Amino acid sequence: MAQSTALGEAHEARLPQGVIRYRVTGPEDGPVLVFVHGFLMNGDLWRKVVPRLAGTYRCVTPDWPAGAHRVPLKRPADFSLPGMAQLVADFLTALDLRGVTLIGNDSGGAVVQRTAVDHPERLARIVLTPCDAFDVFPPRPFGLVVASAHVPGMPWLSLQAMRVRAFRRLPIAYGWFAKYPIDEAATRSYIEPGLRSPGVRRDMRDLLLAFDRAWTRDTAERLHEFTGPALVVRAGDDRLFPAEDGRRLAEVLTDARLVTIPDCYTAIPEDRPGELAATIADFLAETASLRPTEGRLM
Repeated sequence: MAQSTALGEAHEARLPQGVIRYRVTGPEDGPVLVFVHGFLMNGDLWRKVVPRLAGTYRCVTPDWPAGAHRVPLKRPADFSLPGMAQLVADFLTALDLRGVTLIGNDSGGAVVQRTAVDHPERLARIVLTPCDAFDVFPPRPFGLVVASAHVPGMPWLSLQAMRVRAFRRLPIAYGWFAKYPIDEAATRSYIEPGLRSPGVRRDMRDLLLAFDRAWTRDTAERLHEFTGPALVVRAGDDRLFPAEDGRRLAEVLTDARLVTIPDCYTAIPEDRPGELAATIADFLAETASLRPTEGRLM
């Protein structure tokens, strides 16, 4: 049975790769927005953005297998960038969603890019907030985190350290991700699944080991293949992703708009949710006439 949360009713999609939990809110006949978070996040990243859009749009916030989900994927599992794009595509197919606006942040933005070039058939638009692209996958501070994934037991130890607020403000944690502290309830939702589940920690490790900038370089070379409207949103004070990469993304995409939101780091959904929601809403309104007929949402 579906459960109601701040982000809407909770459901499960059963895919070939495993179960993806998601929440949905907004009018049943509204244009569909699907959100993609990054590493050690879940759908709660969008908890301040979705309520500002759900009056008009059908907002779908899955918990993707990025270390803060609650149901491990089946094995074998493909955590490469193409594999994660396939997961998104299979999710959209399972729910029979069409004319989707796919919105990504952090490593989730890299997944959005790859989905747009590999599986564009159900997409109308994409929105890229600060995210991995080109030669950045992962950002420099997280190279140590990726290296540590080779050490047995390190994912569990890292999550234990994340219990300490001072550690969370370090660059290798959330310190360069969000300019302002993330509230405790959201932080718990990001950390506790991996602490409780060996399967989730295994997914977390395997995702880290699958990071490879060869995939983002290849994706960038193909981004021109996606011909739908795109919105690229930069963070004015970003410390993880170069401002130049935002400009480059807007240049290589066929039909892109570039916007900068001030006074925030990569986590614009955390730092400036109102401004981000308004920017997305403006973009959707500008491109509404290009929207194909939406599919249903089960």
